[in-house]
Amino acid sequence: MYKNWNELEEACNNCKKCRLCNSRTKVVIGTGNKNAKIMFIGEGPGADEDSQGIPFVGKAGQLMNKAFEGIGIKREDVYITNIVKCRPPQNRNPEKEEAQSCKEYLDTQIKLINPEIIILLGSVALKNILGEEYGITASRGKWFEKDGKKILPTFHPAALLRDETKKIYFWQDLKMLTKINI
Repeated sequence: MYKNWNELEEACNNCKKCRLCNSRTKVVIGTGNKNAKIMFIGEGPGADEDSQGIPFVGKAGQLMNKAFEGIGIKREDVYITNIVKCRPPQNRNPEKEEAQSCKEYLDTQIKLINPEIIILLGSVALKNILGEEYGITASRGKWFEKDGKKILPTFHPAALLRDETKKIYFWQDLKMLTKINI
């Protein structure tokens, strides 16, 4: 576990723990308010994120931004990160050992930010945070608690781009945030 943001960022930027480091352009650590009450965790950077070094800036991120606007959340008020900090080739899901390599980074981010609520975006985030036995379709929209944090799984915005019928569920899940006094 790293003691502060400088240690964490230096470790991430110099990381060679898994083979994802070989093809990355930029390490994508996270973005947003480092004192946020709400933290969003996705699976891994895509091509746009890899080139810019910022999570959720591609089409899925643009869709997420529209959802934020719709429920009155400012992107700069939340913190957004991923399970892995480097782009998997062809935007495939991170493999178990790749996710494990980044676990200490994510655990440190959660510890330093200390959010009240964590939104898990998609199956990869869900399985890495709550466990392999959870499925996104059955778990989305349900609150869980872990280590004193309220956790809400929902669909990954990229899944909404592939299947528009999921947009309503994503919207319903995010709207739950407006009902919580944080």
